[in-house]
Amino acid sequence: MRIAIIDLGTNTFNLLIASVGSNGSYQTEMSTKHPVKLGKGGINSHTILPEAMERGLLAFQVLMHVVERRAVDKIFAFATSAIRSATNGPDLVRQIHEKFGVEVVVISGEREAELIYHGVAQVVDLSTKKHLIMDIGGGSNELIIANKNQIFFKHSFPLGMSRLLEQFKLSNPITTQEVNQIESYLDKELRPLFEATAIHKPQVLVGSSGSFDTYRAILTNGNDRCIPPSQPIDMRAYLKLHQTLLTSTADERKVMLGMEPMRVEMIVVASIFTHFVIKKTGISRIIQSCYALKEGAMWDMINSNGNKSL
Repeated sequence: MRIAIIDLGTNTFNLLIASVGSNGSYQTEMSTKHPVKLGKGGINSHTILPEAMERGLLAFQVLMHVVERRAVDKIFAFATSAIRSATNGPDLVRQIHEKFGVEVVVISGEREAELIYHGVAQVVDLSTKKHLIMDIGGGSNELIIANKNQIFFKHSFPLGMSRLLEQFKLSNPITTQEVNQIESYLDKELRPLFEATAIHKPQVLVGSSGSFDTYRAILTNGNDRCIPPSQPIDMRAYLKLHQTLLTSTADERKVMLGMEPMRVEMIVVASIFTHFVIKKTGISRIIQSCYALKEGAMWDMINSNGNKSL
């Protein structure tokens, strides 16, 4: 059986196609994504602007062309922060169903966090020690404290990079005052996380996909393409990269080896978020995971025999 997972994220629509064996294992056949910036211009007013709606439909069409060429048996599509928080999110879901015959399930932030955990756990040895898993998105950031056996804390914070970029009008390059303003805001908004980390004391940060893929790619001069699918990131190297990003202009970031074009604008704020959590929690190690939400959704579909709704 061949299954396609389509993740309708805030910044990108992501596609994973895998063949599923009789023993419940799966083999990834292809993974791709299409930039969409669904939240641009309207995310903090809880709306998807008409031009963003068009980008969403176009991105879905592009991914469906790939799906159709692969003779997929089942398609599971789900939407996250931008669509679930927009008053006209149901309109996009309806149009996708009408145009492509695919039903999109809008999942909660808590469910999103749970699926991210199941994605990361496939490639990172979480052991019996408590890890802090972080997924930085465009609309929301999911933070999970867990080990290989259980989840101790999970929360979806509406602090995605699209939201922060619209809320804070940043200079190019960003100023120290602007960094302080963002950190002050995060200090208040992330209080539930810091209360949980004070109890559970995780020492390892696992960054899933997205911005962490970009950190890894830049640190390897663009040579690292998620092989292997998880890898330690040297803390000193990351801290040096963070300082480089803070002092860089958008034009300078565009030519950095390993930088994805769609992350040029948001990577600075993403690194501020990452660095602030490390500083506040005393985290001493970083592991990057290429597996995240869509891989967790694939695991969930297979282990529920396709009978469980996302």
